[in-house]
Amino acid sequence: MSSTRAWHLVSRPAGVPRASDFELRDSGLPELQEGMVRIRNRWLSVDPYMRSRMNDVKSYVPSFQLGEPMEGGAVGTVIESRSPLFAEGDTVLHMAGWREEAVLTADKANKLPNLGVPDEQWLGNLGLTGGTAYFGLLRVAEAKEGDTVFVSAAAGAVGSAVVQIAKARGMTVIGSAGGEEKCAWVRELGADQVIDYKSGPLVKALQAAAPKGIDVYFDNVGGDHLDAAFASARGNARFAICGMIDNYNGGEPPAFRYIMRIIAARIMLKGFIYTDFMGEIGDFYRDMGGWVASGKVKSRETVRDGLEAMPQAFLDLFRGANIGKMLVKL
Repeated sequence: MSSTRAWHLVSRPAGVPRASDFELRDSGLPELQEGMVRIRNRWLSVDPYMRSRMNDVKSYVPSFQLGEPMEGGAVGTVIESRSPLFAEGDTVLHMAGWREEAVLTADKANKLPNLGVPDEQWLGNLGLTGGTAYFGLLRVAEAKEGDTVFVSAAAGAVGSAVVQIAKARGMTVIGSAGGEEKCAWVRELGADQVIDYKSGPLVKALQAAAPKGIDVYFDNVGGDHLDAAFASARGNARFAICGMIDNYNGGEPPAFRYIMRIIAARIMLKGFIYTDFMGEIGDFYRDMGGWVASGKVKSRETVRDGLEAMPQAFLDLFRGANIGKMLVKL
């Protein structure tokens, strides 16, 4: 039986994960049977949601199992096929990341069309990242032309896509990011106002940026950002709750000092995940493909090289070391 190198979770983190929670091991690959493909990975996705999979709790995706290879989005090349759906050399998207090679049944891989875009875009604006931004903003929050939109983690992978989609649809955008370099990037993306959340109280900063209030909040952070959004919400504001990276590693829960404004302002909050909208994926590919091709939506990646870099790239998400999408290139 052949094997590949893969990262395994060897202990469940308590709080912020440590390098010792992960171990790079040789992992056996199943024999290639009819209807299966062998893929050599070239790009691995690094995402905050992976933190919740390290806990042994019931969630919308299964927990990583101790001692087993970890998973995540990946783009690779088919190097052997026993399926009529794939040929050697095909570029595919799948979820067997955190490893060099994978053997999968054909239904676990998606052949990618040749749109003339870099392959890593399928893990970014043309993949789960861009789809999360698109559906969260336009379907969950029902954002429309003329709305004022507040986006947290606006220099991150999802947040930067939200900023650009909102501008493409004629909205006013306020983005929050940490530090001068990230704020400059959010301005370059077209945000009308940018808040450096490290420079002072968020509530005051958001009220100054949006004196008439906000119609939509796209939440990637939780904590103080969500509190500030409550304080600045206009009547019938809509909040799309995508992620709460402030609380993924435990710690004190947010105070929610202004949460009672949900009642007076009739605020709608809704959590969501990307796979809720698979029936509308054609709309996403049509719109995002057009925006990427026209230059209305652009990307920036933070790239680490080699499989060995995977755990540190993941840990760096929680200290804000990335601008745009965090990726590992093999």
